[in-house]
Amino acid sequence: MGMFRRSTNKTKIPPLNLEWIDYCYQKNGQKHRTDKYYCMHGNNPTLVVRRGLPVCFYLKFDREFDKDNDSVSFMFKLAAMEDTRLGNDTMAAVPLKANPSNGNGHWSAYVMSSDRVDTDILSVRITPPNNCIVGQWIFDVDTRSGEEAAMFSAQGNPIYILFNPWCPTDEVYIKDDALRDEYVLSEEGLMWRGSHSRQKEVMWKYGQFQKNMLESSFLLLLKIRRLALIHCSDPVKVSRNLSAAVNAPDELGVVQGNWTEDFSGGTAPINWLGSEDILNQFIRTKKPVKYGQCWVYAGVLTTVCRAIGIPCRPVTAYCAAHDTQNSLTIDYLVDDEGKIIEELQTDSIWNYHVWNEVWMARPDLNVLDRSWQVIDATPQELSEGQFKCGPASVTAVRNGDIRAPYDTAFVYSEVNADKVYWRYYGISQPMKLLRKDTEAIGKLICTKAVGKWEQENITNNYKYPEKSTEERITMHKALKQNNSIFSRYYLNEDFNEIKFDFELVDDIIVGENFSYSLIIYFNQFRVAVKITNKGHKDYTVKVILRVDTVDYTGKNGSLVTKIEQEKVVLHDPVTKLYYLTGSNVEFVQTALTYFDYGNDVKSQNVFNISCLASVVDTDYEYFGQDDFRVRKPDIVFEMLDKPAISSEVRALVRFRNPLPLSLKDGKFLIAGSSLPKTLEFKVGKVGAKKTTSVAFKFTPQFTGKQVISAKFTSKQLQDVDGYLQFMV
Repeated sequence: MGMFRRSTNKTKIPPLNLEWIDYCYQKNGQKHRTDKYYCMHGNNPTLVVRRGLPVCFYLKFDREFDKDNDSVSFMFKLAAMEDTRLGNDTMAAVPLKANPSNGNGHWSAYVMSSDRVDTDILSVRITPPNNCIVGQWIFDVDTRSGEEAAMFSAQGNPIYILFNPWCPTDEVYIKDDALRDEYVLSEEGLMWRGSHSRQKEVMWKYGQFQKNMLESSFLLLLKIRRLALIHCSDPVKVSRNLSAAVNAPDELGVVQGNWTEDFSGGTAPINWLGSEDILNQFIRTKKPVKYGQCWVYAGVLTTVCRAIGIPCRPVTAYCAAHDTQNSLTIDYLVDDEGKIIEELQTDSIWNYHVWNEVWMARPDLNVLDRSWQVIDATPQELSEGQFKCGPASVTAVRNGDIRAPYDTAFVYSEVNADKVYWRYYGISQPMKLLRKDTEAIGKLICTKAVGKWEQENITNNYKYPEKSTEERITMHKALKQNNSIFSRYYLNEDFNEIKFDFELVDDIIVGENFSYSLIIYFNQFRVAVKITNKGHKDYTVKVILRVDTVDYTGKNGSLVTKIEQEKVVLHDPVTKLYYLTGSNVEFVQTALTYFDYGNDVKSQNVFNISCLASVVDTDYEYFGQDDFRVRKPDIVFEMLDKPAISSEVRALVRFRNPLPLSLKDGKFLIAGSSLPKTLEFKVGKVGAKKTTSVAFKFTPQFTGKQVISAKFTSKQLQDVDGYLQFMV
């Protein structure tokens, strides 16, 4: 409730005098699904509602409302705009009527039969239009009796109006309750990192209802990226704007990126547990928060979108291309040592990349059906002069409609470009096509499943199955729109008698030894299970096998090892029972201990194994790559008490050092919706192969499924995490 100022002329029959307004926080919060917002509670709450849905108010007057002689109107205007006008939807004059009306596109207000005993208390329902500008609104109440009028200001009690996924006529409407629970109301979720062969599940706390989250979301929209208020009714423009506001390269957005291994002066991206600490630090310091990488940007953007009512989810794409030349191909130039020539390399393939999808209609594309749209806050390429991306229709990406706004060609390349290897002979010499791989990009695209803590494969949303006729037709369609053709490829000699494969143990915990082999098969042996060797000649093969580190963005680091061998591969397929192979099989291999590769294991480094092989007396050269990521150990949770609302619960987190050496400066970070802030426990030195644990306490504040996550970090080992789900 609030008290109000009154200005009126003297009159014999005075207009109604407004004494207070009851904002019905609990009732409106439950009806609008906004009761979890922090600002809806406390001694000085702020009402949060969703557009297109009636808002309940009780108005206390100094006498009973006379519908025949009294009139009441509400003057709404945007709080952040000085020049509000009735003609541009930044101001609305809303007369109070006796009966409800269709409010689509228009404000409406009507009198409800009151359940209050007091006759001088009027029950009112005010409905913001389904296309209302989202943001903070203030209003005045105008009362009239005959020719006399009075104006009462309620501007000290602003109202937040949000997008409404529950309103069928809102552009962000999403039909299913389970989808709304997952993509609007859920405060925790999962993202995936790692590599396609060694995926890493990461829990993230979005916390969109927590203190300062709503306020910071509108701060980003209006102050950092300065989207004109008149455009804040359009989820397309709003989401595009927010994709720019979360990054910091221009106009000082929220998160400063850092893809090195030096995170001094800030927090390493792998140590963030959620969005709250990031956004609160940004509000407090008014400076970009150090540091973030793609999943951090996606986590913060999910928080902001959900806070203002746009359904949003993070999406991981494994083997995601970064096509800097907009050619729809990712080109690698290889020298005579089998090394990618970094100084000529502009394109890259990230082991994984995390972006966001938002759910909305696209009237700008004449598509009124709601569907998923890609937005991406990671600063990769400029779009209209800013580091922003999307919204790009996922349907348009799948169909190869790369000219559809916004940034659809870039997203198409991320999931469906062709990977091409070129043998480079010099600046004045023609390049030779070594290999083209049409299946290397977008190997898996995934997100959290609805209502489950598991992965959902959504690759088919983005692309037709690899090697299918539809997929190749779509690729040629995209290339034609992009004025690029396959005819620029140089022809490699057609030679199929030698087959090259990588073989690797794919589940190695950091600290263990591993070996890597290149198996060279005579082609006839590949089918020799059924058909015998026809007497082809022997071949000599020269092989360069190298292991390099590579970060998750595809940038090569240091050389770990390199071997060069020459092998004669016999054509005789006589089976050797002991090895279960024929004499037409040879091995080129290397073995590594932790002390060989340990110094090269960074927070997210992956090993890139590459092979350049040439078949003597032919023009055939082969180049292949494979990525391998050692697995980090898991954090184990132990609950010592049964969780109950408002009761203190004791718990433990435990971690075993897998390395053959001690860890220094070890610490645990623990976060969850039942914890008021992120907890930090320093454990110091952890001996080789030893276990360390810490105890902590928390008090659940609400019932239902909850999640607590933890990270362990040290000088020698980072990016160790885990989470626990439990019911209260």
